[in-house]
Amino acid sequence: MPMNSFFVTSSGTDTGKTFITEILLTQLRAAGLRCEALKPVATGFDDSPATDTARLIAALGRPYTQANVDACSPWRFSQPLSPHIAARRESRHLELDEIVKFCMRPNAIDVRIIEGIGGVMVPLNAHYTVIDWISRLNIPAILVVGSYLGAISHALTAIDAIRTKGIAIAAIIVNQSVEEPMPTETTLESIRQFSSDTPLALMPRMNAGAPEAGIPESTAQIPDLVELLSPWLVSKKRQNPPE
Repeated sequence: MPMNSFFVTSSGTDTGKTFITEILLTQLRAAGLRCEALKPVATGFDDSPATDTARLIAALGRPYTQANVDACSPWRFSQPLSPHIAARRESRHLELDEIVKFCMRPNAIDVRIIEGIGGVMVPLNAHYTVIDWISRLNIPAILVVGSYLGAISHALTAIDAIRTKGIAIAAIIVNQSVEEPMPTETTLESIRQFSSDTPLALMPRMNAGAPEAGIPESTAQIPDLVELLSPWLVSKKRQNPPE
């Protein structure tokens, strides 16, 4: 595994994991870092350029080819369901060991970003969930949550589940939801009260009509995610995570 590896996960579906991963890849590449993006398990997959896999390939500045699709998302399923169900309906089975091995293969890059599927407790098969996948990789998580009604409870539940597994959380990003019952800052403050030791950032939504995530009016409104992760972005001389 590259020394700089992160797993982007969430408190549930449609929180904007792919959008946040796109922003992060753009900023990392702008900082001169060689990046790899993996979304090993993808459901609801088709050959359109709107899939999460296609978006990650584009964020890397690479063409949408079959080889690049296979390199990003080798386990693809057509139905937009939980992966264990989507796999079963295609008479297939997801093996956690195989997924972990794929994620850990060597590559001459500076940063590897692995995007999960659904929330942290989404089942991969009858025995393992996404949180087991992150634990096996032994890399820090980037947790993406929303600001919709119920988001605080969902966020805190995800934080507790991740920490119970002994997984470090490198950052929590609140991706502003279309509909909010209260000011976004109130949601941030509530989450911050229970995770004061973890960097927390807001990704603002400026275009409520955009799917999944808004479009900030200018790059000045986009948080610097590279700076947010700076304690974890190690050099070749530093191999231990921050205390």
